[in-house]
Amino acid sequence: MVVEAVSNEKGVDESIIFEAMEAALASATRKRYGEEIDVRVCINRETGEYDTFRQWKVFADDSTELETPDCELRMIDAVDINPDAEVDGYVEEPIESVEFGRIAAQTAKQVIVQKVREAERSKIVEEYSEREGELISGIVKRVDRNGVYVDLGGSAEGFVPREDMIPREPVRQNDRIKALLREVRSEQRGPQLFMTRSSPGFLLELFKIEVPEVGQGLIEILGAARDPGLRAKIAVKSNDPRIDPVGACVGMRGSRVQAVSNELAGERVDIILWDENPAQFVINAMSPAEVTSIVVDEEKHSMDVAVEEDKLSQAIGRGGQNIRLASELTGWELNVMTEADADEKSEGEARELLEMFMKQLDVDENVALILVQEGFSSIEEVAYVPTSELLAVDEFDENIVEELRNRARDVLLTRAIATEEVIDDAEPADDLLELEGMDRALAFVLASKGIVTREDLAEQAVDELEDIEDLDSERAAKLIMTAREIWFQNEDEATAE
Repeated sequence: MVVEAVSNEKGVDESIIFEAMEAALASATRKRYGEEIDVRVCINRETGEYDTFRQWKVFADDSTELETPDCELRMIDAVDINPDAEVDGYVEEPIESVEFGRIAAQTAKQVIVQKVREAERSKIVEEYSEREGELISGIVKRVDRNGVYVDLGGSAEGFVPREDMIPREPVRQNDRIKALLREVRSEQRGPQLFMTRSSPGFLLELFKIEVPEVGQGLIEILGAARDPGLRAKIAVKSNDPRIDPVGACVGMRGSRVQAVSNELAGERVDIILWDENPAQFVINAMSPAEVTSIVVDEEKHSMDVAVEEDKLSQAIGRGGQNIRLASELTGWELNVMTEADADEKSEGEARELLEMFMKQLDVDENVALILVQEGFSSIEEVAYVPTSELLAVDEFDENIVEELRNRARDVLLTRAIATEEVIDDAEPADDLLELEGMDRALAFVLASKGIVTREDLAEQAVDELEDIEDLDSERAAKLIMTAREIWFQNEDEATAE
Protein backbone atom coordinates (compact mmCIF):
# COMPACT_ATOMS: atom_id res chain seq x y z
CA MET A 1 0.00 0.00 0.00
CA VAL A 2 2.86 2.39 0.82
CA VAL A 3 4.54 1.57 -2.49
CA GLU A 4 1.33 2.25 -4.35
CA ALA A 5 0.83 5.55 -2.51
CA VAL A 6 4.39 6.75 -3.24
CA SER A 7 4.02 5.62 -6.86
CA ASN A 8 0.85 7.64 -7.33
CA GLU A 9 2.19 10.71 -5.53
CA LYS A 10 5.53 10.90 -7.37
CA GLY A 11 4.41 9.49 -10.70
CA VAL A 12 7.06 6.77 -10.51
CA ASP A 13 6.48 3.17 -11.55
CA GLU A 14 5.88 0.78 -8.61
CA SER A 15 8.62 -1.58 -9.86
CA ILE A 16 11.23 1.15 -9.35
CA ILE A 17 10.22 1.57 -5.70
CA PHE A 18 10.21 -2.19 -5.09
CA GLU A 19 13.69 -2.43 -6.67
CA ALA A 20 14.90 0.35 -4.35
CA MET A 21 13.59 -1.51 -1.29
CA GLU A 22 15.20 -4.74 -2.50
CA ALA A 23 18.50 -2.92 -2.97
CA ALA A 24 18.24 -1.49 0.57
CA LEU A 25 17.55 -4.91 2.11
CA ALA A 26 20.43 -6.42 0.15
CA SER A 27 22.72 -3.69 1.47
CA ALA A 28 21.58 -4.33 5.06
CA THR A 29 22.13 -8.08 4.58
CA ARG A 30 25.71 -7.56 3.37
CA LYS A 31 26.46 -5.39 6.40
CA ARG A 32 25.08 -8.07 8.72
CA TYR A 33 27.30 -10.80 7.30
CA GLY A 34 30.29 -8.44 7.16
CA GLU A 35 31.67 -10.03 3.98
CA GLU A 36 31.97 -9.01 0.36
CA ILE A 37 29.13 -11.29 -0.61
CA ASP A 38 26.64 -10.72 -3.42
CA VAL A 39 23.02 -10.68 -2.20
CA ARG A 40 19.69 -10.70 -4.01
CA VAL A 41 16.42 -9.90 -2.24
CA CYS A 42 13.05 -10.70 -3.80
CA ILE A 43 9.93 -8.99 -2.40
CA ASN A 44 6.56 -10.55 -3.09
CA ARG A 45 4.59 -7.77 -4.84
CA GLU A 46 1.28 -9.02 -3.37
CA THR A 47 2.04 -9.95 0.25
CA GLY A 48 5.11 -7.86 0.99
CA GLU A 49 7.06 -10.88 2.23
CA TYR A 50 10.62 -11.22 1.02
CA ASP A 51 13.30 -13.87 0.54
CA THR A 52 17.07 -13.39 0.54
CA PHE A 53 19.61 -15.27 -1.58
CA ARG A 54 23.39 -15.32 -1.65
CA GLN A 55 24.75 -15.22 -5.20
CA TRP A 56 27.95 -16.36 -6.88
CA LYS A 57 28.96 -15.58 -10.44
CA VAL A 58 30.08 -18.68 -12.33
CA PHE A 59 33.40 -18.82 -14.22
CA ALA A 60 34.93 -21.59 -16.31
CA ASP A 61 37.21 -24.06 -14.50
CA ASP A 62 40.31 -22.78 -16.32
CA SER A 63 39.42 -19.08 -15.92
CA THR A 64 42.03 -16.71 -14.47
CA GLU A 65 39.55 -13.85 -13.87
CA LEU A 66 38.43 -14.79 -10.33
CA GLU A 67 39.27 -12.01 -7.89
CA THR A 68 36.71 -12.18 -5.05
CA PRO A 69 36.09 -15.74 -3.81
CA ASP A 70 33.18 -14.55 -1.63
CA CYS A 71 30.99 -13.94 -4.70
CA GLU A 72 32.67 -15.89 -7.53
CA LEU A 73 32.94 -19.66 -8.15
CA ARG A 74 34.46 -22.01 -10.68
CA MET A 75 32.10 -24.27 -12.56
CA ILE A 76 33.30 -27.38 -10.68
CA ASP A 77 32.11 -25.84 -7.37
CA ALA A 78 29.00 -24.17 -8.77
CA VAL A 79 27.38 -27.46 -9.86
CA ASP A 80 27.42 -28.56 -6.21
CA ILE A 81 24.99 -25.71 -5.48
CA ASN A 82 22.96 -25.92 -8.68
CA PRO A 83 23.46 -28.74 -11.19
CA ASP A 84 22.05 -26.50 -13.95
CA ALA A 85 24.71 -23.80 -13.46
CA GLU A 86 26.12 -22.11 -16.57
CA VAL A 87 29.32 -20.14 -17.20
CA ASP A 88 28.75 -16.33 -16.85
CA GLY A 89 25.48 -17.08 -15.06
CA TYR A 90 24.72 -17.06 -11.31
CA VAL A 91 24.05 -19.71 -8.70
CA GLU A 92 22.37 -18.86 -5.42
CA GLU A 93 21.18 -20.35 -2.18
CA PRO A 94 18.69 -19.03 0.38
CA ILE A 95 20.02 -17.30 3.51
CA GLU A 96 18.30 -15.78 6.53
CA SER A 97 16.57 -12.50 5.75
CA VAL A 98 17.27 -9.46 7.86
CA GLU A 99 14.45 -7.47 9.42
CA PHE A 100 13.31 -4.33 7.69
CA GLY A 101 14.62 -2.25 10.55
CA ARG A 102 15.65 1.36 11.05
CA ILE A 103 18.94 1.13 9.11
CA ALA A 104 17.35 -0.77 6.22
CA ALA A 105 14.48 1.72 6.15
CA GLN A 106 16.86 4.69 6.11
CA THR A 107 18.90 3.13 3.29
CA ALA A 108 15.71 2.34 1.40
CA LYS A 109 14.55 5.93 1.85
CA GLN A 110 17.79 7.31 0.40
CA VAL A 111 17.66 4.92 -2.53
CA ILE A 112 13.98 5.59 -3.16
CA VAL A 113 14.49 9.36 -3.04
CA GLN A 114 17.35 9.02 -5.52
CA LYS A 115 15.38 6.68 -7.77
CA VAL A 116 12.35 8.95 -7.64
CA ARG A 117 14.51 11.96 -8.53
CA GLU A 118 16.12 10.08 -11.44
CA ALA A 119 12.73 8.84 -12.64
CA GLU A 120 11.28 12.35 -12.48
CA ARG A 121 14.23 13.78 -14.40
CA SER A 122 14.09 11.06 -17.07
CA LYS A 123 10.35 11.60 -17.36
CA ILE A 124 10.91 15.33 -17.91
CA VAL A 125 13.57 14.65 -20.53
CA GLU A 126 11.26 12.20 -22.29
CA GLU A 127 8.35 14.63 -22.18
CA TYR A 128 10.27 17.64 -23.52
CA SER A 129 12.82 15.98 -25.86
CA GLU A 130 10.44 16.25 -28.82
CA ARG A 131 9.55 19.86 -28.03
CA GLU A 132 12.92 21.45 -28.83
CA GLY A 133 12.35 24.62 -30.85
CA GLU A 134 8.90 25.18 -29.29
CA LEU A 135 7.78 28.25 -27.40
CA ILE A 136 7.02 27.43 -23.76
CA SER A 137 6.06 29.59 -20.82
CA GLY A 138 6.30 29.37 -17.05
CA ILE A 139 6.62 31.27 -13.78
CA VAL A 140 9.99 32.70 -12.70
CA LYS A 141 11.12 30.79 -9.58
CA ARG A 142 14.33 32.67 -8.92
CA VAL A 143 16.88 34.91 -10.58
CA ASP A 144 20.61 34.82 -9.91
CA ARG A 145 23.80 35.89 -11.63
CA ASN A 146 23.82 32.72 -13.77
CA GLY A 147 20.36 33.23 -15.23
CA VAL A 148 16.66 32.72 -14.66
CA TYR A 149 15.02 29.52 -13.35
CA VAL A 150 11.49 28.96 -14.64
CA ASP A 151 8.81 26.69 -13.16
CA LEU A 152 7.13 24.95 -16.11
CA GLY A 153 4.70 22.94 -13.98
CA GLY A 154 4.66 19.23 -13.20
CA SER A 155 8.06 19.38 -11.40
CA ALA A 156 9.72 20.53 -14.65
CA GLU A 157 12.14 23.43 -14.37
CA GLY A 158 13.59 25.42 -17.25
CA PHE A 159 16.74 27.54 -17.19
CA VAL A 160 17.47 30.66 -19.24
CA PRO A 161 21.24 31.41 -19.03
CA ARG A 162 22.22 35.04 -18.57
CA GLU A 163 23.61 35.22 -22.15
CA ASP A 164 20.26 33.98 -23.52
CA MET A 165 18.27 36.70 -21.77
CA ILE A 166 17.44 40.02 -23.40
CA PRO A 167 20.03 42.51 -22.06
CA ARG A 168 18.81 44.83 -19.33
CA GLU A 169 15.39 43.16 -19.30
CA PRO A 170 13.75 43.44 -15.84
CA VAL A 171 12.78 39.96 -14.63
CA ARG A 172 11.42 39.33 -11.14
CA GLN A 173 10.28 36.34 -9.16
CA ASN A 174 6.71 35.17 -9.98
CA ASP A 175 6.74 36.93 -13.39
CA ARG A 176 5.26 34.88 -16.23
CA ILE A 177 7.86 34.49 -18.95
CA LYS A 178 7.99 32.97 -22.45
CA ALA A 179 11.11 31.44 -24.00
CA LEU A 180 12.19 29.08 -26.77
CA LEU A 181 13.20 25.58 -25.66
CA ARG A 182 16.72 25.49 -27.10
CA GLU A 183 18.09 22.20 -25.76
CA VAL A 184 17.05 19.26 -23.60
CA ARG A 185 20.08 17.78 -21.86
CA SER A 186 20.03 14.86 -19.44
CA GLU A 187 22.25 15.71 -16.46
CA GLN A 188 22.59 14.25 -12.98
CA ARG A 189 22.33 17.62 -11.29
CA GLY A 190 21.27 21.10 -12.26
CA PRO A 191 18.90 22.22 -15.00
CA GLN A 192 17.98 20.02 -17.94
CA LEU A 193 15.74 22.27 -20.05
CA PHE A 194 17.77 25.13 -21.51
CA MET A 195 15.76 28.02 -22.92
CA THR A 196 16.52 31.23 -24.80
CA ARG A 197 14.91 34.63 -25.30
CA SER A 198 17.67 36.14 -27.43
CA SER A 199 17.68 33.84 -30.49
CA PRO A 200 16.02 34.74 -33.82
CA GLY A 201 13.94 31.57 -33.43
CA PHE A 202 12.20 33.04 -30.38
CA LEU A 203 11.18 36.07 -32.45
CA LEU A 204 9.78 33.83 -35.20
CA GLU A 205 7.72 31.79 -32.72
CA LEU A 206 6.21 34.97 -31.26
CA PHE A 207 5.09 36.05 -34.74
CA LYS A 208 3.51 32.63 -35.30
CA ILE A 209 1.35 33.27 -32.23
CA GLU A 210 0.42 36.86 -33.12
CA VAL A 211 -0.07 36.38 -36.90
CA PRO A 212 -2.55 33.56 -37.66
CA GLU A 213 -1.67 33.68 -41.38
CA VAL A 214 1.83 32.43 -40.52
CA GLY A 215 0.46 29.39 -38.70
CA GLN A 216 -1.89 28.71 -41.61
CA GLY A 217 0.97 28.77 -44.11
CA LEU A 218 -0.40 31.78 -46.01
CA ILE A 219 2.65 33.82 -44.98
CA GLU A 220 6.20 32.49 -44.60
CA ILE A 221 8.88 34.01 -42.40
CA LEU A 222 12.08 33.22 -44.30
CA GLY A 223 14.66 34.59 -41.89
CA ALA A 224 15.38 36.81 -38.93
CA ALA A 225 18.28 38.77 -37.50
CA ARG A 226 18.35 40.27 -34.02
CA ASP A 227 20.24 42.64 -31.82
CA PRO A 228 18.37 41.46 -28.67
CA GLY A 229 16.51 44.20 -26.82
CA LEU A 230 17.29 46.86 -29.43
CA ARG A 231 16.34 45.98 -32.98
CA ALA A 232 15.44 43.07 -35.25
CA LYS A 233 14.59 42.41 -38.90
CA ILE A 234 12.45 39.60 -40.30
CA ALA A 235 11.92 38.65 -43.96
CA VAL A 236 8.37 37.70 -44.95
CA LYS A 237 6.81 36.27 -48.10
CA SER A 238 3.15 35.73 -49.03
CA ASN A 239 1.94 32.45 -50.55
CA ASP A 240 -1.38 34.08 -51.38
CA PRO A 241 -1.26 37.03 -53.83
CA ARG A 242 -4.29 38.57 -52.10
CA ILE A 243 -2.42 38.98 -48.79
CA ASP A 244 0.08 41.73 -48.03
CA PRO A 245 2.64 39.93 -45.82
CA VAL A 246 4.10 43.11 -44.32
CA GLY A 247 0.68 44.55 -43.48
CA ALA A 248 -0.49 41.26 -41.99
CA CYS A 249 2.54 41.10 -39.67
CA VAL A 250 2.19 44.76 -38.66
CA GLY A 251 -1.52 44.37 -37.88
CA MET A 252 -4.22 46.97 -37.43
CA ARG A 253 -2.52 50.16 -36.20
CA GLY A 254 0.59 48.10 -35.52
CA SER A 255 -1.14 45.93 -32.93
CA ARG A 256 0.53 42.62 -33.90
CA VAL A 257 4.10 43.85 -34.18
CA GLN A 258 3.60 45.92 -31.03
CA ALA A 259 2.55 42.82 -29.08
CA VAL A 260 5.76 41.07 -30.18
CA SER A 261 7.83 44.16 -29.34
CA ASN A 262 6.32 44.33 -25.83
CA GLU A 263 7.29 40.69 -25.19
CA LEU A 264 10.85 41.55 -26.30
CA ALA A 265 11.26 44.42 -23.83
CA GLY A 266 10.55 47.09 -26.44
CA GLU A 267 12.77 45.66 -29.20
CA ARG A 268 12.00 47.41 -32.49
CA VAL A 269 11.13 44.99 -35.32
CA ASP A 270 11.50 45.86 -39.03
CA ILE A 271 9.37 43.67 -41.30
CA ILE A 272 11.08 43.21 -44.67
CA LEU A 273 9.45 41.97 -47.88
CA TRP A 274 11.44 39.01 -49.20
CA ASP A 275 12.41 39.06 -52.89
CA GLU A 276 13.96 36.29 -54.98
CA ASN A 277 16.23 38.91 -56.58
CA PRO A 278 19.12 39.24 -54.06
CA ALA A 279 19.77 42.89 -54.95
CA GLN A 280 16.13 43.87 -54.42
CA PHE A 281 16.04 41.86 -51.19
CA VAL A 282 19.06 43.80 -49.91
CA ILE A 283 17.44 47.10 -50.90
CA ASN A 284 14.35 46.08 -48.90
CA ALA A 285 16.47 44.93 -45.95
CA MET A 286 18.26 48.31 -45.75
CA SER A 287 14.95 49.91 -44.68
CA PRO A 288 14.38 52.58 -43.46
CA ALA A 289 17.39 53.85 -45.48
CA GLU A 290 16.75 54.38 -49.21
CA VAL A 291 19.30 52.84 -51.58
CA THR A 292 20.20 54.87 -54.70
CA SER A 293 22.40 52.26 -56.40
CA ILE A 294 23.75 48.79 -55.75
CA VAL A 295 26.63 46.80 -57.26
CA VAL A 296 26.68 43.00 -56.88
CA ASP A 297 29.93 41.01 -56.71
CA GLU A 298 28.81 37.38 -56.91
CA GLU A 299 32.36 36.04 -56.72
CA LYS A 300 32.98 37.64 -53.31
CA HIS A 301 29.28 37.32 -52.36
CA SER A 302 29.19 40.99 -51.46
CA MET A 303 27.31 44.13 -52.52
CA ASP A 304 28.27 47.79 -52.56
CA VAL A 305 25.24 49.79 -51.40
CA ALA A 306 25.14 53.51 -52.20
CA VAL A 307 22.91 55.99 -50.35
CA GLU A 308 22.57 59.76 -50.27
CA GLU A 309 25.21 61.43 -48.15
CA ASP A 310 22.75 62.78 -45.59
CA LYS A 311 21.23 59.30 -45.20
CA LEU A 312 24.55 57.50 -44.63
CA SER A 313 24.31 57.48 -40.83
CA GLN A 314 20.74 56.12 -41.03
CA ALA A 315 21.84 53.35 -43.40
CA ILE A 316 24.67 52.31 -41.13
CA GLY A 317 22.65 52.63 -37.93
CA ARG A 318 23.89 53.16 -34.39
CA GLY A 319 27.09 51.17 -33.97
CA GLY A 320 26.61 49.69 -37.46
CA GLN A 321 23.41 48.01 -36.31
CA ASN A 322 21.26 48.50 -39.42
CA ILE A 323 23.88 47.35 -41.93
CA ARG A 324 24.87 44.39 -39.70
CA LEU A 325 21.30 43.14 -39.32
CA ALA A 326 20.63 43.58 -43.05
CA SER A 327 23.77 41.57 -43.80
CA GLU A 328 22.76 38.77 -41.42
CA LEU A 329 19.23 38.67 -42.81
CA THR A 330 20.23 38.52 -46.49
CA GLY A 331 23.40 36.46 -46.13
CA TRP A 332 25.42 38.95 -48.22
CA GLU A 333 28.39 41.03 -47.14
CA LEU A 334 27.25 44.63 -47.48
CA ASN A 335 29.45 47.69 -47.92
CA VAL A 336 27.50 50.91 -47.50
CA MET A 337 28.85 54.18 -48.92
CA THR A 338 27.76 57.56 -50.27
CA GLU A 339 26.90 58.05 -53.94
CA ALA A 340 30.12 60.03 -54.43
CA ASP A 341 32.22 57.25 -52.89
CA ALA A 342 30.40 54.65 -55.01
CA ASP A 343 31.04 56.62 -58.18
CA GLU A 344 34.69 57.08 -57.24
CA LYS A 345 35.11 53.38 -56.49
CA SER A 346 33.36 52.41 -59.72
CA GLU A 347 35.56 54.75 -61.72
CA GLY A 348 38.68 53.43 -60.00
CA GLU A 349 37.78 49.80 -60.71
CA ALA A 350 36.93 50.67 -64.33
CA ARG A 351 40.28 52.45 -64.70
CA GLU A 352 42.12 49.43 -63.26
CA LEU A 353 40.34 47.09 -65.68
CA LEU A 354 41.00 49.46 -68.55
CA GLU A 355 44.72 49.58 -67.82
CA MET A 356 44.85 45.81 -67.28
CA PHE A 357 43.25 45.07 -70.67
CA MET A 358 45.49 47.64 -72.41
CA LYS A 359 48.62 46.15 -70.86
CA GLN A 360 47.80 42.43 -70.97
CA LEU A 361 46.11 42.32 -74.39
CA ASP A 362 48.25 45.08 -75.94
CA VAL A 363 45.21 46.99 -77.23
CA ASP A 364 44.43 50.69 -77.40
CA GLU A 365 42.22 52.52 -74.93
CA ASN A 366 39.13 52.39 -77.19
CA VAL A 367 39.11 48.57 -77.41
CA ALA A 368 39.82 48.22 -73.68
CA LEU A 369 37.00 50.68 -72.90
CA ILE A 370 34.55 48.66 -75.00
CA LEU A 371 35.46 45.48 -73.09
CA VAL A 372 34.93 47.23 -69.76
CA GLN A 373 31.61 48.74 -70.84
CA GLU A 374 30.40 45.33 -72.04
CA GLY A 375 31.01 43.88 -68.57
CA PHE A 376 34.24 41.92 -69.11
CA SER A 377 36.31 41.87 -65.93
CA SER A 378 39.11 39.34 -66.53
CA ILE A 379 41.40 37.89 -69.19
CA GLU A 380 39.77 34.48 -68.66
CA GLU A 381 36.39 35.86 -69.75
CA VAL A 382 37.85 37.24 -72.98
CA ALA A 383 39.61 33.92 -73.68
CA TYR A 384 36.75 31.52 -72.97
CA VAL A 385 33.35 33.20 -73.34
CA PRO A 386 31.43 32.00 -76.43
CA THR A 387 32.53 33.76 -79.61
CA SER A 388 28.93 34.83 -80.19
CA GLU A 389 29.05 37.09 -77.10
CA LEU A 390 32.06 38.97 -78.42
CA LEU A 391 30.56 39.18 -81.92
CA ALA A 392 27.43 40.70 -80.35
CA VAL A 393 29.49 43.81 -79.59
CA ASP A 394 28.76 46.27 -82.42
CA GLU A 395 32.33 47.51 -82.68
CA PHE A 396 33.88 44.00 -83.04
CA ASP A 397 34.07 41.88 -86.18
CA GLU A 398 35.31 38.29 -86.57
CA ASN A 399 38.95 39.29 -87.08
CA ILE A 400 39.06 41.48 -83.97
CA VAL A 401 37.33 38.79 -81.89
CA GLU A 402 39.74 36.08 -83.05
CA GLU A 403 42.76 38.30 -82.34
CA LEU A 404 41.48 39.22 -78.86
CA ARG A 405 40.84 35.57 -77.96
CA ASN A 406 44.29 34.50 -79.17
CA ARG A 407 46.02 37.26 -77.20
CA ALA A 408 44.02 36.42 -74.07
CA ARG A 409 44.95 32.73 -74.32
CA ASP A 410 48.62 33.61 -74.84
CA VAL A 411 48.52 35.68 -71.64
CA LEU A 412 47.01 32.79 -69.68
CA LEU A 413 49.57 30.34 -71.09
CA THR A 414 52.43 32.66 -70.11
CA ARG A 415 51.03 32.91 -66.57
CA ALA A 416 50.80 29.13 -66.25
CA ILE A 417 54.41 28.64 -67.39
CA ALA A 418 55.62 31.32 -64.96
CA THR A 419 53.76 29.66 -62.10
CA GLU A 420 55.33 26.28 -62.89
CA GLU A 421 58.80 27.84 -62.94
CA VAL A 422 58.23 29.39 -59.54
CA ILE A 423 57.14 26.01 -58.14
CA ASP A 424 60.11 24.23 -59.76
CA ASP A 425 62.50 26.68 -58.07
CA ALA A 426 60.81 26.28 -54.66
CA GLU A 427 62.88 24.93 -51.77
CA PRO A 428 61.44 22.80 -48.99
CA ALA A 429 61.05 24.36 -45.54
CA ASP A 430 63.16 23.15 -42.62
CA ASP A 431 60.24 21.41 -40.91
CA LEU A 432 59.65 19.32 -44.06
CA LEU A 433 63.35 18.42 -44.38
CA GLU A 434 63.52 17.41 -40.71
CA LEU A 435 60.36 15.24 -40.85
CA GLU A 436 60.98 11.66 -39.72
CA GLY A 437 61.24 9.36 -42.77
CA MET A 438 61.87 12.25 -45.20
CA ASP A 439 64.97 12.42 -47.39
CA ARG A 440 66.38 15.52 -49.07
CA ALA A 441 65.70 14.40 -52.66
CA LEU A 442 62.04 13.62 -51.95
CA ALA A 443 61.61 16.91 -50.08
CA PHE A 444 62.76 18.87 -53.14
CA VAL A 445 60.45 16.85 -55.42
CA LEU A 446 57.52 17.65 -53.09
CA ALA A 447 58.50 21.34 -53.00
CA SER A 448 58.48 21.44 -56.81
CA LYS A 449 54.84 20.36 -56.63
CA GLY A 450 53.92 23.11 -54.18
CA ILE A 451 54.26 20.99 -51.00
CA VAL A 452 56.82 23.16 -49.21
CA THR A 453 56.06 22.82 -45.48
CA ARG A 454 55.06 20.07 -43.06
CA GLU A 455 51.57 21.58 -42.93
CA ASP A 456 51.32 21.35 -46.74
CA LEU A 457 52.16 17.64 -46.58
CA ALA A 458 49.69 17.03 -43.73
CA GLU A 459 46.86 18.39 -45.89
CA GLN A 460 47.58 15.93 -48.72
CA ALA A 461 45.87 12.60 -49.45
CA VAL A 462 47.77 9.46 -50.53
CA ASP A 463 46.22 9.45 -54.02
CA GLU A 464 47.46 13.02 -54.57
CA LEU A 465 51.07 11.80 -54.31
CA GLU A 466 50.70 8.80 -56.63
CA ASP A 467 52.45 10.47 -59.58
CA ILE A 468 55.74 10.91 -57.64
CA GLU A 469 58.33 8.32 -58.65
CA ASP A 470 59.94 6.14 -55.97
CA LEU A 471 57.14 6.98 -53.51
CA ASP A 472 54.80 4.06 -52.94
CA SER A 473 51.41 4.44 -51.27
CA GLU A 474 52.57 2.86 -47.99
CA ARG A 475 55.45 5.31 -47.53
CA ALA A 476 53.26 8.23 -48.63
CA ALA A 477 50.62 7.32 -46.02
CA LYS A 478 53.26 7.03 -43.29
CA LEU A 479 54.81 10.43 -44.14
CA ILE A 480 51.38 12.11 -44.20
CA MET A 481 50.44 10.66 -40.79
CA THR A 482 53.80 11.72 -39.35
CA ALA A 483 53.21 15.25 -40.66
CA ARG A 484 49.76 15.26 -39.02
CA GLU A 485 51.05 14.33 -35.58
CA ILE A 486 51.40 18.02 -34.71
CA TRP A 487 47.61 18.40 -35.18
CA PHE A 488 46.85 15.76 -32.56
CA GLN A 489 49.42 17.24 -30.15
CA ASN A 490 47.75 20.65 -30.45
CA GLU A 491 44.31 19.08 -29.80
CA ASP A 492 45.60 17.28 -26.69
CA GLU A 493 47.19 20.50 -25.36
CA ALA A 494 43.96 22.41 -25.96
CA THR A 495 41.97 19.69 -24.16
CA ALA A 496 44.39 19.74 -21.23
CA GLU A 497 44.07 23.52 -20.90
